[in-house]
Amino acid sequence: MRTIASQGSPRKKPFYAILYVQVLAAIAVAIALGHCWPGLAVDMKPFGDGFIKLIKMVIALAIFCTVVTGIAGMSDMKKVSRVGGKALLYFEVLSTLALLIGFVAAHAATPGAGFNVDPATLDAKAVAQYAGKAKEQTVVEFLLNIIPNTVIDAFARGDILPVVLISILFGCVLSRLGERARPIRDMIDGGSMLIFGAINVIMRFAPIGAFGAMAFTVGRYGIASLGPLVKLVGLFYLTSAVFVFGILGPIAWWSGFSIWKFLVYIKEEILIVLGTSSSDPVLPSLMEKLERLGCSKPVVGLVVPTGYVFNTDGSSIYMTLAALFVAQATNTDLSISQQIAILAVAMLTSKGASGVTGASFIALVGTLSVVPTIPVAGMALILGIDRFMSEARALVNVIGNGVATIVISRTEGELDLARVNAVLDGRATGAEPEEAPATLIDDSPLPARNQA
Repeated sequence: MRTIASQGSPRKKPFYAILYVQVLAAIAVAIALGHCWPGLAVDMKPFGDGFIKLIKMVIALAIFCTVVTGIAGMSDMKKVSRVGGKALLYFEVLSTLALLIGFVAAHAATPGAGFNVDPATLDAKAVAQYAGKAKEQTVVEFLLNIIPNTVIDAFARGDILPVVLISILFGCVLSRLGERARPIRDMIDGGSMLIFGAINVIMRFAPIGAFGAMAFTVGRYGIASLGPLVKLVGLFYLTSAVFVFGILGPIAWWSGFSIWKFLVYIKEEILIVLGTSSSDPVLPSLMEKLERLGCSKPVVGLVVPTGYVFNTDGSSIYMTLAALFVAQATNTDLSISQQIAILAVAMLTSKGASGVTGASFIALVGTLSVVPTIPVAGMALILGIDRFMSEARALVNVIGNGVATIVISRTEGELDLARVNAVLDGRATGAEPEEAPATLIDDSPLPARNQA
């Protein structure tokens, strides 16, 4: 067990040099720009896209280095399958709960009641491009797509699951080779320091990325576009909050930590997700922070990347809530069996569309295509406000994956709760005492990236 390094009294940076303060300021400026000069704000989109591309550029390598070095340092290979099995079971239970909560919220609040929309009057062409992407995918096809054509192809495409598969394979082989593979393990471990160092540099551009993405959203769609659909947006955010504090909160309490303190701990990641409407930019830094809490490298490397595909709680809430909203708005009556069908299909499509731009919207279009009772053209009602809801989807997804990693670590009996709460309280950094302090995005010392 790694010891806890108590924080000393490092020189405090001025508030304007703190990353989350910069991100907050950038978001505020972006909203003002989008409201006052929408044309100019829309032109800021490349800043957001560029930042996300910079992060995606190194995500695959970060996952590879973390998983390989973690598994290679394990003596018990059964732990890999055990952790993976626990994670998948946890993901399915939580995702199903999220789908059900979306159903309950839609039935209780009926956000689509009173719209009385005639589907024939809607712009079906606006949804057609998404329907083309939301092609039906069988379970077998989904599983086969996890296997890349070549090793290089997995990194070139940047898909998470193929990279995780390759990483597990290489990590297991290195573990079996033992001391003969030490030079390779040392090389990969050294490479991880290079990758995460590059990520630290890239994260300094987070305020610019958040500014560009938020300015585009407000400038392109405008706050006024929320008008008639404000009830749906408000209900979605409220339901997401209920899930975080009503479901993840008790799970965190059972695991021995406070969900509030955890949210404060990952405040930089939360603000970046809020600004960019994407969870991808914070994947590497989230993995770093979970390791600092005491979660082992193998658990972090297995749970977080796979959770980005299978543990999409925010997207699950959105899919059932939005599906019933469209049905209510178009006065489409659904039988119990049809609602169960939506639930069953959503459990698959929410995974199959992962990694695609606008994945949740595309997955929802695919779900409604399978249940033809609800007119797919009705999705045009929420197309304009989907970007505003994507922020909450990504936030819940990130928070859910962070909690999942800590829970799995707790069930493995490897989590030091004293260390976890000391780091969350700010009484410790989670860094090795003998390590020269590097800096992460919250200006705390970085953990040594040695083998787990």
